[in-house]
Amino acid sequence: MVEKQKLVNPYHPDIAILLIFVPFISAFNYYLTYSGIRLSWFLVLTFAIDTAQGYLAWWGVRSFIFYLDKKYPYENGFLNRMALQLSGSLVIGLLVISALTEVVSWIAKGKSAPLNFYTVDLFIISIWFFVINGLYVGLRYYNLWKASEALRREEVRTKSGGLMVTQGKLDMKLAFEDVAGLYVDNEYVVACTTAGKKYYLDQSLDQIEKDLPTTIFFRLNRQYILHRQVLAGFRRSENGKLLVLSSKPETFPSEIAVSRLKAPAFKSWFRPE
Repeated sequence: MVEKQKLVNPYHPDIAILLIFVPFISAFNYYLTYSGIRLSWFLVLTFAIDTAQGYLAWWGVRSFIFYLDKKYPYENGFLNRMALQLSGSLVIGLLVISALTEVVSWIAKGKSAPLNFYTVDLFIISIWFFVINGLYVGLRYYNLWKASEALRREEVRTKSGGLMVTQGKLDMKLAFEDVAGLYVDNEYVVACTTAGKKYYLDQSLDQIEKDLPTTIFFRLNRQYILHRQVLAGFRRSENGKLLVLSSKPETFPSEIAVSRLKAPAFKSWFRPE
């Protein structure tokens, strides 16, 4: 059975979108608030300050949303989660904007921000925080849908697909569940079955890896790709490396090294949440 995939960032690509969206919000707010705007260095400076404040407020809201994902996931009650998220993100966002505006106002003018900032500007800004929340909810469920579709295709591929091998003049397809793993032997790649048979392939390990279901096969290093059913576990080695334990020492080494860079990906794959 194919394991459920875990989304590292269920809101991807929120950062790329908001890096563009926040300056747009600042520009649109200027259009709504002021008339007869003329390009000047003062305008550029105030726009840059407002945009920086927007970025900080957005990051605070983003951190709050990620916190809620851990403590109060959507699955435990969508309406309650949304009520908490909307109210909390609105408070956080407006507090950040208000505090920073007051600081800038006291530094630049030596007095508090004007009253219309609190009666007009903050009202307009609060609407944008609702828009940002809608964007995050939309991204989450879009990414979940994409992951679900990818998982469904992977399941179909796993059940109906297989590894093509040649034995003499016979071309045959090995079911993925019958493939224990593959390794490089000089100029060839050897496919090993769970029954102990070996087949020499004329493709590179890189080429073969592209056709294997990533949910049940893992590329441990440059030489080995193993099926999940062959992996008995792993132990930590020096410098953050892992030593993966093989349950078929007659076919593969009893311990196969995984580099420090690939170690986090392997642990996440081997022990999915």
